[in-house]
Amino acid sequence: MSACVNKVLIIGGGFSGMSAAIELSKKGIAVDLVEIDKNWRTDGAGISIGGATIRAFAQIGILDEFLTQGATHKGLDVFAPTGQHLAFIPAPPLMGENAPGGGAIMRPVLAKILAAKTRETDVNVRLGITFESIDDQGDSVTVTFTDGTSDTYDLVIGADGLFSSVRKTVFPEDKGPAYIGQGVWRAVLPRLPEIDNVSMWVGPHIKAGVNPMSADEMYMFVTENRETNEFIDPSTFTEKLKALLAGFPAPIVQQMAGMLTDDSLIHYRPLEGMLMPGPWYKNRVLLIGDTVHATTPHLASGACIGIEDAIVIAEELENAASVDEALAGFQARRFERCRLVVENSGRLAQIEITGGDKQEHTNIMRETSIALAQPI
Repeated sequence: MSACVNKVLIIGGGFSGMSAAIELSKKGIAVDLVEIDKNWRTDGAGISIGGATIRAFAQIGILDEFLTQGATHKGLDVFAPTGQHLAFIPAPPLMGENAPGGGAIMRPVLAKILAAKTRETDVNVRLGITFESIDDQGDSVTVTFTDGTSDTYDLVIGADGLFSSVRKTVFPEDKGPAYIGQGVWRAVLPRLPEIDNVSMWVGPHIKAGVNPMSADEMYMFVTENRETNEFIDPSTFTEKLKALLAGFPAPIVQQMAGMLTDDSLIHYRPLEGMLMPGPWYKNRVLLIGDTVHATTPHLASGACIGIEDAIVIAEELENAASVDEALAGFQARRFERCRLVVENSGRLAQIEITGGDKQEHTNIMRETSIALAQPI
């Protein structure tokens, strides 16, 4: 039970929002979750999972489902474009030597796992609506919804993603996300038997990789430098991705390029990031996840730090004597850890864009992995 809140509203039903709903419900807090998408969908290909994310999955109670429906690995193999092996970065398990150190899963599959877990709790899920207005009265918040209803809460948590409407409403002065000059291509392919770990081929300006994400599937990712964030016609995705892979003569990369078809679930996403200065709350409204610390995928930790936010705010609300104390405790525990991920991910992107020091790139990945292994 919480000594300082009885009823919480979560706006946004993504990974961090669902995780917050699950964790708060465990503490005996009444939770409403509103999600604007009436079908509660998550698009995308695969999502890479590190040891800290696996630890967070165990906390919220979905590790078994992940192990059943996803895939695990022991680390990252780094290669030159020709296929020469350059380095192996292990993914040490954080939950005992028999636990996996990393893995991957389809984004829609992970979303369904989290949605099912949310449905198992006492959370009141309302789909197809969002907020119309937020009236923060200092000791409570009255929210009017787009379906004409309204309710009053002890705390409102904005978890509505990179282009958050809650952030724009509560922190209108914030500049929001910025394009970093790079995009990422992803494609789902049948899993090759020799792909056991994450494998990455690092060129002067383009990086290609592949990660097993189930017994039968793997997903390819390719980062590409683009000065401007322009629209790319989806009908050209297959030919453009194959053209990018032409710069990697490694036989297995060319084999994967040959596997690409228009049915390969190819996605392209321009990369944007942001780190909002603290505090991430104002009175009784708190922001978590991509809403305040959206990161590029270079460290495979964006979902991780959003889910960790959920775990930490639930712990602080359970243990603090007041909402102010809980929010201050949350901010103190989360800012530096999230800053590390956002800024180090951004640095990796800049090294790739400029053709910078590959050893620095490897060191940042290794050092960040060690830092994320620390308790939250």
